[in-house]
Amino acid sequence: MDVINDDAKAAGFRRIEVLTGPGRRRRWSDAEKARIVAETLRGGATVTEVARRWALCPQQIWGWRRQAREGHLALIQDEHVPAFVPIVPAAPLAETDERRAVSVGQAAQRTRSAPCLEIRLAGAVLRVPVETDGTLLTEVLRAIRASAA
Repeated sequence: MDVINDDAKAAGFRRIEVLTGPGRRRRWSDAEKARIVAETLRGGATVTEVARRWALCPQQIWGWRRQAREGHLALIQDEHVPAFVPIVPAAPLAETDERRAVSVGQAAQRTRSAPCLEIRLAGAVLRVPVETDGTLLTEVLRAIRASAA
């Protein structure tokens, strides 16, 4: 049973509650979300540490990471870390595939003079000229990946 001391009331003591943290619902821009998710992907970092540093719930960051994995959130690449894509030689073609590839290759060489990259993603083949804008290529690759899911 609680006993209220009348002396404490007379002296003016009152109990107060201090609320910490954000007082309203925050809106995070895509750039901020990408920066936070990129922090969690660095070596040695944990989602809990990053969430604590940004005053977030870890589940929120896990949701943003899922969005990034599905291609709905573009991650910001660290300028100091180069991102390379491995080049894998093509498997040997069968006789009929070889003839078809030669005829297609000859037609492509006649119509195009600039070198291009061939990207195979989710069952699609994308031939990209070397001078293609990086942001446009990123959007196209995301669209291909999203259509395959």
